[in-house]
Amino acid sequence: MKGRNMTRWRDPAKDPRQEPKSNLITAEGADRLRGILDHLSRVKRPALSAKVGEAAALGDRSENADYTYNKKELNRVIGRIRYLTKRLDELQVVDRLPEDTDRVFFGAFVTLEDEDGEEMSLRIVGHDETDTAKRWISVDAPLAKALLGKGLDDEVTVAAPGGETTYIITDIAYRAPRR
Repeated sequence: MKGRNMTRWRDPAKDPRQEPKSNLITAEGADRLRGILDHLSRVKRPALSAKVGEAAALGDRSENADYTYNKKELNRVIGRIRYLTKRLDELQVVDRLPEDTDRVFFGAFVTLEDEDGEEMSLRIVGHDETDTAKRWISVDAPLAKALLGKGLDDEVTVAAPGGETTYIITDIAYRAPRR
């Protein structure tokens, strides 16, 4: 039986989407999530509620595209508010530097050199603040897990889609958290 709500069955024990995510976040990331939550709660939701009310006042809702669209958007925003509220309660904000700043820990800016001599810089952050454009990777990512606890000039081997890749840590830096 096929339908639009049918999905492929996955074994929960082997599904990578079911792996628990860490609840760590940087102070900047927590501030950003709080800002998004505040904007959705104070600006977006009231505006959409007003639009839904105006569209509902026009009469027949079954053929009212404006009502249907804005109602769906309002429900999406309410779901996002609910998710962010719950997620912010679960998160543990890391607002201090590690005692040993010569090793890679959460929040570190790390520069790696691969076997071909090409450098790559990245930052290890929480799941909620990953950003591929900035090269901020989740602390749960395989590369981040391999880097944690390593020091300068240590070699790290990571399984990649094209095979195993070896990196050498060439720089470790931290940014002092905002208070």
